[in-house]
Amino acid sequence: MDLRFPIGKFEAPPAIGAETVAQWIDDIAAAPARFREAVRGLYDAQLDTPYRPDGWTVRQVIHHVPDSHINSYVRFRLAVTEDNPTVKPYDEAKWAGLSDARSAPVEMSLQLLESVHLRWVALLRSLSAADLARTFHHPEDGACRLDRTIGVYAWHGKHHAAHINGLRHRMGWI
Repeated sequence: MDLRFPIGKFEAPPAIGAETVAQWIDDIAAAPARFREAVRGLYDAQLDTPYRPDGWTVRQVIHHVPDSHINSYVRFRLAVTEDNPTVKPYDEAKWAGLSDARSAPVEMSLQLLESVHLRWVALLRSLSAADLARTFHHPEDGACRLDRTIGVYAWHGKHHAAHINGLRHRMGWI
């Protein structure tokens, strides 16, 4: 198994329909509970264990997810209110290396993720078919359609939860 991509890389279906988008939004809505369960009962030494050699610690993964999803939430709002806005990328590795991501309690990011997802899911469920076809321009990835990007973030939550759950399984922390 590839520890870096335990559920594989994201692959969008050739056609993205309303049912697929609705399922992806449900996956995004479920992500905060998935992360809370993934770290339930872990103590600091376990939270500070990398999920793979040369990988982030569980704590860094938990702090990374709301960092990433906040950026996505803002990008969605920009794309719905502007024509193909250019969004700012950020250096995920440098963010994960900051002191708060390396040492702060995970509860603060679990709460942040829950709050961001409440707002984000409300926005996502309000989008029309025309809204879902809107785009933003990412300097590294080019034009990003909102419907496909919903799928990317549904996958993203499962991807990082699988990092934590895989480590728990390998270490016998289940």
